[in-house]
Amino acid sequence: MSDTPFGFGLPPEEPEDGDGKKKDPAGGGQGAGGQGGPGNPFAGFGLPGGAGGADNPFAAMFGSLNPNDLGAAFQQLGQMLSYEGGPVNWDMAKQIARQTVSQGTPDGTKDASVGPAERASVDEAIRLADLWLDGVTSLPSGANTAVAWSRAEWVEATLPAWQQLVDPVAERVGTAMSEVLPEEMQSVAGPLIGMMRSMGGAMFGQQIGQAVGVLAGEVVGSTDIGLPLGPAGKAALLPLNVEAFSKDLGVPKDEIRLYLALREAAHQRLFAHVPWLRSHMFGAVEGYARGIKVDTSKLEDVVGQFDPTHPEELQDALQQGMFQPEDTPEQKTALARLETALALVEGWVDAVVHEAAKSRLTGADALRETLRRRRASGGPAEQTFATLIGLQLRPRRLRDASRLWASLTDARGVDGRDGLWEHPDMLPTASDLDDPDGFVHHEQPDFSELDKMLGEAADGSKPNLRKDDTGGQDTGKDDKDDTDK
Repeated sequence: MSDTPFGFGLPPEEPEDGDGKKKDPAGGGQGAGGQGGPGNPFAGFGLPGGAGGADNPFAAMFGSLNPNDLGAAFQQLGQMLSYEGGPVNWDMAKQIARQTVSQGTPDGTKDASVGPAERASVDEAIRLADLWLDGVTSLPSGANTAVAWSRAEWVEATLPAWQQLVDPVAERVGTAMSEVLPEEMQSVAGPLIGMMRSMGGAMFGQQIGQAVGVLAGEVVGSTDIGLPLGPAGKAALLPLNVEAFSKDLGVPKDEIRLYLALREAAHQRLFAHVPWLRSHMFGAVEGYARGIKVDTSKLEDVVGQFDPTHPEELQDALQQGMFQPEDTPEQKTALARLETALALVEGWVDAVVHEAAKSRLTGADALRETLRRRRASGGPAEQTFATLIGLQLRPRRLRDASRLWASLTDARGVDGRDGLWEHPDMLPTASDLDDPDGFVHHEQPDFSELDKMLGEAADGSKPNLRKDDTGGQDTGKDDKDDTDK
């Protein structure tokens, strides 16, 4: 698990007090015993009797703003309160992400449209990468097109995948927020619950938009986190970010672009030709989300003390350990399933790319280690993934998986190695990553013979498909296979 508690946020930029909360330069925030406490349900909402004072109910909310900012403030407030969609306001997330991209990265680099020369370089690199990969994997090309994206184009193209990843987790959080009030109070507190849901969706949208916008300034392709974030069949590189990644590496830029293209094209092959893989991995995220446990006592305190003039307090609360995974067998299984799948994908890509590049690129070894360390040190993609769903890939698993795939290549050849992707039950498990030699050298079915028998069955004959008939071990799973067929 990540050390970063779940909460759809990036690490705070401001200094922190000893209790882990951001310092409030305005001294804002109201304790339970003050006007913002649960004793006065209208306190802090800018209504008479609240912190805003009776004379001007909007003074507390907008009094400190420059008049020129009032329009933007009212617009944002309107968006927050009028939202009636799912657990995340994705329109707001997209808007915030685009704004973040337009501000540029900390080094002062601004986003820019991709020119014809850059598009041609990316297209050439991915085409050559696919040619090299043909000799090291039995999986055919998965890239129908090669695209060069600006940062803004990356945001547009990947938001649907972020939505699929994050919505299950946000849905669980939103359900918990609606369950905070006792059942007998929920019937009379409908407007308040609706407002909390709207503001929660907006808060999550702001946080995710900020995270995705920052990530857009650092990723080099569409598969940096080991998941297919872009549209199927599109191998993508971001020339501006590839240029930034190339600085101070001491490797020719053409080699760096080609190595990154190899990684992108390898990911595309895997997800294009292993049809169950995407749903398997995204399903593991949903299984993980179902096991999230919300500290309702802490959430009750947050709701009771919530002050719309300081919405960052709700945001802070989401980042302070309120959402934790339940220590149940189901949750552990979901976490192990996702971690292992991510490690196997990344390890396979690492192994086949190294095999394709080691004799062709002088900087292959250095680039391989650079990218491994980028993941091990909590690179931007991994940190964002950890922030959004509370999980990060353990670097030790990545290296173990890469060694296992390389050993499988030596022992069984390319076809035998890649044949394991035919079904999730054939893949190595977490325990196999601990003992790769045991997995590599234990007796396996003859997949070619099995394919032949399946073909005969399709033609009308019905041979016994038990594994002991194919020369392998009877694992007990074959009766289920027979039943399925």
